[in-house]
Amino acid sequence: MAVHSRYLDLAAQIRARIETGEWEPGAKLPRLDDFASEYGANRDTVGRAIGVLESEGFVWAVQGRGIIVRHGMMRLRRPRGNLVKRNVAADGPGYSFPSASGQEVWKHHVPAATSVEPLTDPRIAKLLGVPAGSSVMRRFRVTGPESEPPFQISVSWIHPRGVEDTPEIGAAATGPGEWLHRLEKAGHWPISWMEIHRARMPTKDEAALLEIPTSLPVLEIVRVGTSGGDGKPIEVTESIVASDRVETVHVLHRDESAQEAGER
Repeated sequence: MAVHSRYLDLAAQIRARIETGEWEPGAKLPRLDDFASEYGANRDTVGRAIGVLESEGFVWAVQGRGIIVRHGMMRLRRPRGNLVKRNVAADGPGYSFPSASGQEVWKHHVPAATSVEPLTDPRIAKLLGVPAGSSVMRRFRVTGPESEPPFQISVSWIHPRGVEDTPEIGAAATGPGEWLHRLEKAGHWPISWMEIHRARMPTKDEAALLEIPTSLPVLEIVRVGTSGGDGKPIEVTESIVASDRVETVHVLHRDESAQEAGER
């Protein structure tokens, strides 16, 4: 076998063993030296093979813990459509956004935090309708289903007039999306939403929170909530999801120019 392809062959063999369930999601793989001995390869070649699997999302190399099998490639991706639902699994009158089902309560993987901070990101500030650098209430969450690793990072910025209308907005929510219900009760019913999606590479901190390699792209979803009371943005939420955990689903609609049957 050609030397340059040896690591690809090793990657394929280890990948196949992961896919057949030899190591469960969350399990630690053998050490590089152990793989090298098993396959009769040098340690550097095994390391390149593991690098391939990490870039594909199968494993996550964690300093001090070893090489961990990831969940993302081991289960069906969660489809993300365009339907907002009431969350019937929670006690409060909150919402579930795609990719949540509306029948499950996601847990917090790190302590939730709410604070008032300068909004320095000019893109988010423009979408929210405030000058960059303005002091804005920020809600930070890392959530996901009970049985899975962190699914998404969510950072919400609430327009100052929303905080003024709803002073209790900073208190802990009783369920998913319940804080949005508070805004609606304060005169912003019904909030309507628009999303902007893009793929990008994660920051080091984002990768650590999502338990993914920095080489795995993420899906960035920026949701802009518009008040039904005054027609202006009331909140902007940025969600970061590992790319191998979700897929987007969109229904296409015909323009008026495409309504007529047959050829022109």
